[in-house]
Amino acid sequence: MWTAYCALHSYLISIGFTNLMVQLLKKYYAFYRLFYVLISLVLLIPLINYTAQLDNKIIINYGFLFNVIRNVLIYCSLIMFFWAFFFNYDSLSFFGIRQILNIRKTKTINPSDVIKKNGLLGIMRHPMYFALIVYLWCQIHTLSNIIVNSILTIYIIIGAILEEKKLVLEFGDTYVKYQEEVPMLIPFSKVKVK
Repeated sequence: MWTAYCALHSYLISIGFTNLMVQLLKKYYAFYRLFYVLISLVLLIPLINYTAQLDNKIIINYGFLFNVIRNVLIYCSLIMFFWAFFFNYDSLSFFGIRQILNIRKTKTINPSDVIKKNGLLGIMRHPMYFALIVYLWCQIHTLSNIIVNSILTIYIIIGAILEEKKLVLEFGDTYVKYQEEVPMLIPFSKVKVK
């Protein structure tokens, strides 16, 4: 079920499907992102409920020191996730609100003005995905946790790769240069050559 959810989630935001929606919806495509977020949340709720009902026998117990480390990582990942969401990204665009507010405006994009390279985005291109992976793997207690977190980690990595392709199409050489300068998911993993 998680794999089906991830596949549907990716399909609804894929280049081919969104291009079809642009053609069909025309100016009303501005509402598509809000629809996408809402349908994603609505479908996620029963999936989380179903997973919670699975056999959740604890198979991993953490000692005091590992529990402290795990909790520190959980809090740090949450801080990073929300910091990136509110300060590095446009949260109104994420939910589709900005697109609806700008429905009557024609916009031109200057890629060098749009791509942010400061803060967390100067350390990695997808800090929210990185934070989510850290958070997921600090939540391991049961076999269902391991299975679901494995599926979601693979999905996040594939999603980041697909998103990169969309960003290259949207921003061109400016984004390619950003890819060369800043690692995708693992902070400080690129060695800058001078």
